[in-house]
Amino acid sequence: MEFKDYYQVLGVAKAATADEVKKAYRKLARQFHPDVSKEPDAERRMQEINEAKAVLSDPEKRLAYDQLAEQHHAGQDFQPSPEWDAGFEYRGRGFEEADLGEFSDFFANLFGQSGRGGRGGRDYQMRGEDRHAKVVIDLEDAYHGAVRAMTLQVPQVDAQGRVASRAHTLNVRIPKGVKAGQHIRLSGQGSPGVGGGPAGDLFLEIHFTPDPRYQIEGRDIHQKVPVTPWEAALGASIETSTPSGVVKVKVPAGSQSGRRLRLKGRGIPGAEPGDLYITLEVVLPPANTDKARELYETMARELAFDPRQRTGG
Repeated sequence: MEFKDYYQVLGVAKAATADEVKKAYRKLARQFHPDVSKEPDAERRMQEINEAKAVLSDPEKRLAYDQLAEQHHAGQDFQPSPEWDAGFEYRGRGFEEADLGEFSDFFANLFGQSGRGGRGGRDYQMRGEDRHAKVVIDLEDAYHGAVRAMTLQVPQVDAQGRVASRAHTLNVRIPKGVKAGQHIRLSGQGSPGVGGGPAGDLFLEIHFTPDPRYQIEGRDIHQKVPVTPWEAALGASIETSTPSGVVKVKVPAGSQSGRRLRLKGRGIPGAEPGDLYITLEVVLPPANTDKARELYETMARELAFDPRQRTGG
């Protein structure tokens, strides 16, 4: 998938006001609308123009897109990470799949249901709109619970029609046992009500900070733990760090790299807590001293072990 430069599509500067975006769109629409245009690629160009307008005329989508565009350029190979728009508040819950038919895969990946950014959701006559934001927390917070200060970016349009951001800082209580994809509801922290009505709510969608030590599947956690050859061969009781703290693990004698051990109930807490799965990785000590080489030579002579020799009949 290629990155799209929506400013380039409309031919406007990145500092363009809302009125300038609107005027550029109207000019291009008169030129490329398939009903009137004789250009051979009018339909494709009109799709791009509609996409660009949908992003740049919406302060919420534009603010998040601008941050992404700082690191990418038109035509560059691009795949958004699931957390690309974390920390931005949006109205509604995103476009439904049926609404995305007229837009490209690039737009759908960024602003579809999984990417937020839409204006969907119910309208309320008096109550303020609910807002949504994606937030990233450490896995350890899900194990123990925590209170964290979180700052979200809220788009605002100034008197000249330019998009800016306002910081919205909240102290958020992260409940013990929260899972990725779960929502924390902050009552009354959404958009203000109309005509004295109550404010909407703010829903924070939880994602975990990427950590090379852990792989998360629902409430189950997977991690790799290095062991020495003698611990694997003879068996041992070892200590290792986990998201819940240091735990003792019994390594069965005769273990090989790739052996998986299950620690029941050591995953993310909950009414039905997940499990912690530990995959053993046998790590060889380096032969970087005379003594170490001597020990390896002794093993080579006396063990007569060939891992490539097939056994069994």
